[in-house]
Amino acid sequence: MALRRRLVTAAMVAIAIAAATGRDGLAQAGPVLACVAPLKPAVSVELYFGRGKPDGGEVSDTEWEDFLATEVTPRFPDGLSVIEVMGQYRGSSGRVVSERSKRLHIVVFDTPAHSARIGEIIDLYRRRFGQESVLRTERSLCAAL
Repeated sequence: MALRRRLVTAAMVAIAIAAATGRDGLAQAGPVLACVAPLKPAVSVELYFGRGKPDGGEVSDTEWEDFLATEVTPRFPDGLSVIEVMGQYRGSSGRVVSERSKRLHIVVFDTPAHSARIGEIIDLYRRRFGQESVLRTERSLCAAL
């Protein structure tokens, strides 16, 4: 009987560890949210796009609007927000750079399916406008449309 209890306990511990970690064995970010209806679990995604170009120019309003219309909106047609911000970062040269930037905010309910689309947007922006990086933040929340 004692052996059986130990086996059951070991199995329960293994199940708890598996539930708390991903396939890669790393702990998952944050607890599962318990949202009160009509709210549902969602993820808030923010992307920060610097507008400075390597040649000293700037991503124009027209270029940004075209990127938003052709690359972002088709991937997230349900809605998003864009805010003009001033950004600052340390570039690969070690120099601190300040530049006008765009902050894109999207609330998604299709986690983790949204991740690939966000990655595509970041890659496309970096290539099109010669950017070193695009800052990405994500946090769990409860939301309703």
